[in-house]
Amino acid sequence: MAHRTNLPPTAELQALDAAHHMHPFTHGAGLAEKGARIITSGEGCWLTDSEGHRLLDAMAGLWCVNIGYGRQELVEAAAAQMSELPFYNTFFQTSHVPAIKLAERLASLTPEGLDHVFFASSGSEANDTNLRMVRTYWEMKGEPKRQNVISRWNAYHGSSVGSGSLGGMKGMHAQGGMPIPGIHHIDQPNWWAEGGDMTPEDFGLERARQLEAKIKELGPETVAAFIAEPVQGAGGVIVPPDSYWPEVQRIVDKYGILLIADEVICGFGRTGNWFGSETMGIRPDIMTIAKGLSSGYQPIGGSVVSNEIARVIGGGEFNHGYTYSGHPVACAVALENLRILDEEGIVDRVRDDTGPYLQERFAALTDHPMVGEAKIKGMMGSLALTPDKAARASFAADAGTVGLLCRERCFANDLIMRHVGDRMIVSPPLVISRPEIDTLVERAWKSLDEAMAEAETQGLMKAAAA
Repeated sequence: MAHRTNLPPTAELQALDAAHHMHPFTHGAGLAEKGARIITSGEGCWLTDSEGHRLLDAMAGLWCVNIGYGRQELVEAAAAQMSELPFYNTFFQTSHVPAIKLAERLASLTPEGLDHVFFASSGSEANDTNLRMVRTYWEMKGEPKRQNVISRWNAYHGSSVGSGSLGGMKGMHAQGGMPIPGIHHIDQPNWWAEGGDMTPEDFGLERARQLEAKIKELGPETVAAFIAEPVQGAGGVIVPPDSYWPEVQRIVDKYGILLIADEVICGFGRTGNWFGSETMGIRPDIMTIAKGLSSGYQPIGGSVVSNEIARVIGGGEFNHGYTYSGHPVACAVALENLRILDEEGIVDRVRDDTGPYLQERFAALTDHPMVGEAKIKGMMGSLALTPDKAARASFAADAGTVGLLCRERCFANDLIMRHVGDRMIVSPPLVISRPEIDTLVERAWKSLDEAMAEAETQGLMKAAAA
């Protein structure tokens, strides 16, 4: 593939970036002092920066580049659609071929009964749609009191006011007047950090039953929906105990509560099936999609809704939508991305070959003295860092201090991993090969060694008081 040459020097690019570019989830002054890492090209699972370093991207961008970088087929799909119809909206009883074809394709891929798609440009937009849609659905059904939506602490559902309120990240809620009224949270199913002396099975049941307690507290007649990720992604790849999701499904069924599965990260092969809902055995009424829908090549998201919800919503006018809902270029690229995932057997390979291999290699990282737990589902995993494995202890230092040390050592070793607090997380492109998985694990181990040595030097290998 062609790469740009004759770029300005890195320092010049960093200065321009600091002068004019506001970054998401970033301390601006701190970044300006350090200078941004400038990524210039990508191919397969690898990125190249402006200094010529070749980095293994174990995060698939932001959980999204499922088919890897540099797939010319998606470039050609975008160019062809731009030549034919670069834009038209789907308002005012109008449609176009790419949106129609993509909606049909998604209906064929999603679980039975989810046959309708409301398009957006991101997961944040789609979850805002979901919030309005479930409340409107119940109003149209003659139950206008059903306005409350229940979510989980440490969940991530986007960063707009609506979707950020649905999420349960308290640092986000501290800014901008969130959560908005009518959003309620229960505890997450994170056994490692919060399970205490309970078995994972008992803990999973206890956390699921918090949903029933919250429904009873609010009044079942006031609750519209429960929203959750099949596996919490940005919260640290929290894989719930096996007992959790069956109990949640029982509870939403018992009370007639709509279940929204946020598949923004888990969807399109990430967990070894097309959707995380299939992996976890749940039956959602709405699925939020984005990221892997286009492998990040174009911004697109959506809400895949049940036939019943579509029937009720379609009985009136839903006063909601976005300029770029069903953008023709984004839809064309998404269609080509789905073709590649399907025809190249990428999802099957994750389920049957590379996913189990990554799980095997990743689990071996628990032999490292600073790793207490390695949790993985398909191609998303996390490592819980700890100064004391037996006690499942957190560090005495502020949460994330050691995780940040480890993340920086990963970057120094040409490996892109993220940290969430003191959990290290991976979500590589689904096309990662076995040799590349070996490289990922080898660089992760080296980075853990270096981070632990630095933590010991700084006196950080101490457990927090129980």
